[in-house]
Amino acid sequence: MTTTMTTTTATTVTDVPDPVKAASALWFAAVGAGAFEAALAVGQALSAGTPFSELAGGLAVRLAIFAGRRLLAVVLRQGRGWARIALAVSLGVFGTVSLVIEPIQWLLAGNSVTTFLTTADAMTLTFTVSRILHLAAVLGAMTLMFSPSANAYFRRKR
Repeated sequence: MTTTMTTTTATTVTDVPDPVKAASALWFAAVGAGAFEAALAVGQALSAGTPFSELAGGLAVRLAIFAGRRLLAVVLRQGRGWARIALAVSLGVFGTVSLVIEPIQWLLAGNSVTTFLTTADAMTLTFTVSRILHLAAVLGAMTLMFSPSANAYFRRKR
């Protein structure tokens, strides 16, 4: 008499391809950079005399967005295709546009990167470095979550 045992296992961390793990980590980094930039902006506004009550609404919206995007980064690792699309559209497309539109407009207005680098104060340079790292994290996450092994993972999880 032969018996066959069939077992099912839940997805473990080792089942998740490295590009998906890395994309999720980069989304966390992007959200962290966004939170850091928001904190810098709030600190700067408060030090300029803006009452917190004028900032509270916008800050609450940003915090909700940050929390939602962190949740999407977690769900992404679980192989949920809808989370991948939501991240791609919300942060990958609209987020990237929001990160680059102001610097592009500034450059198109005839400003110089050299002048910026030689005249910017420490706060502005800190914000700029964070913004560059933020953009790199978004672009890296976008690339990784649509890599061939990530695509296969999401197809398999459907």
